[in-house]
Amino acid sequence: MSRVAVIGIGWYGFRPVVEDASFRELMFEAAARAYEDAGGLNPRTDVDAFVSCQEDLWEGIAIADEFAPEPIGGALKPVFTTTGDGLQCVANAYMMIKTGQMNVVVAESHAKPSDIVNMNDIMLFAMDPLTVRAINMPNYHALAALEAQAYITRHNIPREALAYVVTKDKRNALYNERASYGASITIDEVLGLPYVASPLTKLDIASFTDASVVVVLASEDVARKYTDTPIWVDGIHWVTEEPSLEFHNWEFPMHAMRAAETAYKMADIHDPIKELHFAEVDSRYSFKELQFVEALKLAPIGEAHKLLLEGAFDRDGLFPVNPSGGALGEGVPLEVHGLARLVDAVLQLRGEAGRMQLSRAEKAVVHSWRGLPTTTSVVAVLSR
Repeated sequence: MSRVAVIGIGWYGFRPVVEDASFRELMFEAAARAYEDAGGLNPRTDVDAFVSCQEDLWEGIAIADEFAPEPIGGALKPVFTTTGDGLQCVANAYMMIKTGQMNVVVAESHAKPSDIVNMNDIMLFAMDPLTVRAINMPNYHALAALEAQAYITRHNIPREALAYVVTKDKRNALYNERASYGASITIDEVLGLPYVASPLTKLDIASFTDASVVVVLASEDVARKYTDTPIWVDGIHWVTEEPSLEFHNWEFPMHAMRAAETAYKMADIHDPIKELHFAEVDSRYSFKELQFVEALKLAPIGEAHKLLLEGAFDRDGLFPVNPSGGALGEGVPLEVHGLARLVDAVLQLRGEAGRMQLSRAEKAVVHSWRGLPTTTSVVAVLSR
């Protein structure tokens, strides 16, 4: 079967509040940039299908996917909807191309959390009685705090490690033009803040951002017609673990590890820390970066914090993790988050990351998690 490549990327927004564009205009702007990046591709004649990752839960509109075709050039074309993270859109596009029935597929996701005036109510609505019983807590971050406490207690992880993740990612974000939350702060400053929910401070929790990302994928033969720098999707997989908080593992994200195992098998990766060069992982909570590093087999379980504190995951360390600043630096654009991680990885692999460019970037692993209260992870392996 043909290899699958990313041949174009486009984005718009990545600001806490985008006042100059509606969510449909965000989609249009990102799409226009992606098609230009893909060598001037025409969506009406050159694209076989489109996949949009969005969720009515966030949109506040029933059947919100009906708004997707026109802004991305998909009118009168097959437009599929995936109610999941944007990286799942890429996985679906990958499979469509692998069948041999399609040569070019576009993946899109968008979000305007600044338009959501009742975010806490929306989050509580997600925790319906069928999955986690009726948890009517005033602060939904308490669920993440419980997981954080279970994890750090099990492995005797100091809070300084969580603060180090925050300082590292926010410092990295200073080099990223899309990052609104970059800052030069110290571990003591993080530790000195009051808890939002112990052991998490405000800085341990990523803020929201408005954004849209469009990614163009193509089969190998077609990809080489549009670009001299295709970025290959060598493996991609997603896993949803037992969703009930009563039954899933609070100390370790099995969903991320299972997704990584399959993605690595597809990409013929046997020793990730030696064969890959950097990682873009979900860090919407500081402790989650450590958990996901372990789940991706970049550190032994319970040992990531030791490597972190030694500087192994710094930009100039043994294995850079989130050189873009990740969610803590860029913000969380809801279902766009996985595509944001993908964009940062693609730019690194192309050698187009500007001030955040790494000295060595030929193979990468990209990870995204759908956030509370889900147990879904997506993992992709990319190469130049």
